[in-house]
Order: sequence, then structure tokens, then C-alpha cells
Amino acid sequence: MNRVLAIGVVVALACGICIAEEPPKKREKPKYEFPEKYDPDGIGKVYMGREIAHVMGFGAAGWLERKERIKEEDPEKLIKSLDLKEGMVVADVGAGSGYHTFMIAPLVGAKGKVIASDIQQEMLDLVTKKAKDKKVTNVETVKGTETDPKLPAGKVDLILLVDVYHEFKYPFEMTEKMVDALKPGGKLVFVEFKLEDDKVLIKLVHKMSERQVLKEMTAFTEMTHTKTVGTLPWQHVVIFTKKELKK
Repeated sequence: MNRVLAIGVVVALACGICIAEEPPKKREKPKYEFPEKYDPDGIGKVYMGREIAHVMGFGAAGWLERKERIKEEDPEKLIKSLDLKEGMVVADVGAGSGYHTFMIAPLVGAKGKVIASDIQQEMLDLVTKKAKDKKVTNVETVKGTETDPKLPAGKVDLILLVDVYHEFKYPFEMTEKMVDALKPGGKLVFVEFKLEDDKVLIKLVHKMSERQVLKEMTAFTEMTHTKTVGTLPWQHVVIFTKKELKK
């Protein structure tokens, strides 16, 4: 650094001017593969060594509301691990019937908002009806696509993905959009059935290891793995945080 530039930096810092960090490096998209033989519960597409599962259709929405879910997944413990605060903007991507959406809504309060994003309009209709029946006014539904959850850029405090990321047909593109939607310091939370645990009675392609989640996030250098919660009965909670701008 030459003397003039060095003096300029010192003056800028002394004046309290923030110097932003360099933008993240261009993301390198891994290639999708299409093997000749694949699991019938998968779509015949492989991403970073993992076969992508079929999306659970609207016809199975009742399974999301099953009573056994409390024992199998302990959703209250999951929600506590998110450290939600009043006024936060939270996106429930792959919201389905809104099971977690309506657990989050009272915690972010009237000044906050929950965005329920899903690619199936029938699921969003369930969320809309439930919000009307429960008189919940801080839930907004958004119809996403297979490549874009349609979240506002740089406006979201936390994105929650419960048992859904493994079904994304275009995981790289979806993650790219989600990362861009987060504020600096925002969190991206993967909740996936434990691949390592044979006692988790879920089809293989609908399970993921923590290692695989970490592997698939390597392209996103602006995200840091900050915590994994392994105390839920059936799932990992793998949390990434978007880096703050340097001062």
C-alpha cells in the first residue's frame, strides 16, 4: 500500500466511514449428473454425489400435520434453537401446510413477518385459509419456482428449510437466491433427516448427512457454518450465517 492510500484509509476510518468488504468471489456452479440407474424415489438427478428426491405432493399434506410429528421431530425444540426475535422477517421455504409458519408467527410479532414460500399453490391455499381461521395477520404467502423462492433481496433475517432442501430440483440456483435474500448476519437453516441414523424411518433419498449439507454450501463463501444442533430426535439443524460487512 503506498503512503497516500495508507493515509486515506486512516482518515476514512477516523471519520467513521465504513469500508465494505470485497464482494464474494464468483460462485462456481457444480454440474448436475444424470445416472442411468437411480433410486425410484429420486428424480434421476445427482448433485455433488447426492440423489435428489421427488417433491412431496399436495396429496400428502395431511402427513405434515400428523400427531406423531411432535414425538418424531420435536418442533418446539427446533423453533427454540432458531433464537427468533420480535420484528424479524423469517422465510419458511417449502412451507407446505404451514406447520412451522404458524409456530414462528407469534414469536416475530406484529412488527415482524413470516413469508411462506412454496411451489404448490394448493399448499399456499392451505396456509392462507389457516391464517384466516386463526386470525393471523403477519403471514404472507409467495409462490416460488423450482429455481427461485421469490424472496425480497437483502430483506430476510432467517430462512428455514424443514425437510425440503433435499427435494429441490435445482439446489444450487435455489441456494443462490436464498443467500441473496438474506441480510448481512442473516441465517440459513437446514433441517434434514439424519442419514447416519438407521432408526430414522425415512426413505434414503429424503435423508442427508451434516457432511453433505456442508459440502453443498462450499460454493457460497459469504456463508459461514456457525452451529449444528444434533439434539432433535430425527433431524440435524445445520445453521449458516451470512457474513457482516467489514467496518
